Amino acid sequence: MAEDPGRTLVLFRHAKSAWPDVPDHDRPLAGRGIQAAPVMGRWLREAGLLPGQVLCSTARRARETWQFAQTGLAATPPVTFDVRIYEGMAMDLLTVIREVPPATGALLLIGHNPAIEDLALLLATAPGGAAGPGPAGAPGDLERVRSKFPTAAIAVLEFHGTWPGLAPGEARLTAFVTPRDLGPREEKGP
Repeated sequence: MAEDPGRTLVLFRHAKSAWPDVPDHDRPLAGRGIQAAPVMGRWLREAGLLPGQVLCSTARRARETWQFAQTGLAATPPVTFDVRIYEGMAMDLLTVIREVPPATGALLLIGHNPAIEDLALLLATAPGGAAGPGPAGAPGDLERVRSKFPTAAIAVLEFHGTWPGLAPGEARLTAFVTPRDLGPREEKGP
């Protein structure tokens, strides 16, 4: 039997959105979000995190985040837009992830808070609040996720096993990156 190569789950909170007088689902990205999304896509490419599959919320701000991030990623993996990512909480997102085809090695999920942050903590934290299996990413990354998961931030989790078998506390956080980590401080804006 071949050794399990492991799986990589990339959780990407949508970029900064605008607040026009439209329903929540229809809110577009703000200028700051349009600038940040390709930067984060480029970081994914440079980190070697090219997804084999993308799952994205149906909300406009998430779809636009993918559109702009894809330019920085310079790749066109298959994408599925799923309303459950827009409506769901952490365990709902885990249900969606468990449906991913077994051959997928790296999965990118673009969604919303609090579900994205809660899912990262659920997967990377063992019962009792300790970091999940194996060493975590950079010192303090798990605490940074607990403190704040800002717009356009990315958490990278790795685990051994299958997508259907992914369970709480079984992943390790290997990276947590925000737009602020990758460049000069952005100006405050909408």
